[in-house]
Parts: sequence; C-alpha cells; structure tokens
Amino acid sequence: MKISKTYFLNSVSELHHFLNIKKPTHPLVSVVNLDDINYQGEEMTTIVYNFYTIYLKKKFDGKVKYGQQYYDFDDGTMTFFAPKQLFSIEENSSVKVEGWMLVFHPDFIQSFPLAKRIKEYGFFSYANNEALHLSDKEETIIEGIMQNLQQEIDEMTDNYTQDVVVSHIDLLLNYCNRFYNRQFITRKKASNDLFLKFEDLLNAYYQKDDLSISGLPTVQYFAEKLFVSSHYLNDMLKNLTGQTTQQHIQNQLLEKAKELLSTTELSVSEIAYHLGFEYPQSFSKVFKNKTNQTPLEFRQSLN
Repeated sequence: MKISKTYFLNSVSELHHFLNIKKPTHPLVSVVNLDDINYQGEEMTTIVYNFYTIYLKKKFDGKVKYGQQYYDFDDGTMTFFAPKQLFSIEENSSVKVEGWMLVFHPDFIQSFPLAKRIKEYGFFSYANNEALHLSDKEETIIEGIMQNLQQEIDEMTDNYTQDVVVSHIDLLLNYCNRFYNRQFITRKKASNDLFLKFEDLLNAYYQKDDLSISGLPTVQYFAEKLFVSSHYLNDMLKNLTGQTTQQHIQNQLLEKAKELLSTTELSVSEIAYHLGFEYPQSFSKVFKNKTNQTPLEFRQSLN
C-alpha cells in the first residue's frame, strides 16, 4: 500500500529545499530547470504551494492527480497552479522530468498591474485534463521566455530586474492565453460537442417543474455535470459564442420567463418563485436589465 504524504510549501526557499536544489537567488521568484530534479521512491506525494506555479513539462514518467482524476503528461504540456491549490504526484521508482518550472509569490507582483489582472487568467483554475498542449513552435517560445527569466533572476544586475522579470511573466501569460485560444479552435469539434451537451442540460433544467425547490442553476452545477472546471467551461463558451456561462444561463432564464408571461396567467411573483427566485424583486431586476422592461410591461406589450 502506497503511503501518502502532504507537503505545505509556503515560500520559494522551502520549495528549493524540498527539491534538494541550491537556494534561490531571489526569495519571491525562481525558474527551475526540471532536468536538475530527480525524484526517488514510490510514495504518493501531495503538495500545496502558497505561490503561483507554472510548469512546462517535456517528459514525465509519473502521474499527476488533480482533484479525483489522473493525468499522464505528454511532451510540451503546460499546467498552472494558483496559491493554495492542491495536487498529488504518484511517483515511480525513478522519475526523470524534463522542462521548466516558474514559481513566484503573489508579493512579487503586488505593486504591478499584473497583480489584479492575473485573476483574469482562468487557466490557473483549469482541471488536469484541460492542460495546455503546445506545438513545437509554441514550446520554443515558452522555453525562450523561461530561459530569459532564469538569466534575469540569477544575475539580478540592477534596479530594473524586477520590472523586467514581471514583464516577462506578463508576456508568458499572454502567450499562454493565445495558445489556449488556439487550442479551443483546433479542438473545435470537442468544444462544439461540449457546447451541445451544455445546451441540452440547460434546456432540461428549465423544463423541470421543481425549480422553486432546486433554485436557479449555477455555473458550477453545469461544470460538474460536464466533468470540466467552471473556468474552462466559461472560457470555452466565451470563445465559441462570445458569451459567458452565466450569460447563457440568464438568456435561457429570460426565454422561460417570457414564455410564462405570455402563455399563462401566473402573477409575476408566482413566475419568479416558479423559476427559482427567492424574491420577486430579484426576478424583476434581472428581467429589466435584460429587456429594458419590467415583467408587467412585457406582458402588457403583448396585448
């Protein structure tokens, strides 16, 4: 039986000590060449980082567990972890990894616009099976940025180093955003299939008679039904349709509300409760925001 160990790493220095590599040049940011790391043992290792982590894995003989699923990494695969996310590595007797790892503490980018903008990159919350798969050209670009970052951090030449490093991190994330967009396009059939399944689930949800009990549907509800992360579902839908998951949910809600307003004599309050709203005022607000009419005004316009 494999033993599971959990490691909580709060700093870049602790990570270097854990990996048994030399101390980092900077306490808040580091680029590690994964060629220098060699894991030994057969234990299941669970790790929680308290900093941002970006992996470019070129070869990996082990398995990574993220959530409840395992993922076998292919060449040219990128994964992203935000602070306090948990993942596990199932080690073989000897696992040799090739590639790069960029780690940086939130404090390192705190005084830069990136500190706020980084929350817009949904891929930091993607599940393992939603990893970024790079082409040879894309991999060369990412490796070049990693090498530049490593050189800047190791040399720490002047007062501009932090500006340059943060700019490189920003550039790296922008490239990853572009490459994910490419991945949505090249895997358009899979995305379209997922979109159709989402629409079926959405239509089925609003056909239920117990919405007053089940309440309004959430983005997380559909993500779990489709076995994807909520951030991935949102980015996929936005790429395909230009609308977020929440917008799709509200559009369907609006169509159902219009149907009830035009084909039944239910009061606005009864319709609100039927659609899962706790308060009729909330329903009226959503309806007006979408149509520039109150539910009553919409009903009267039909006469």
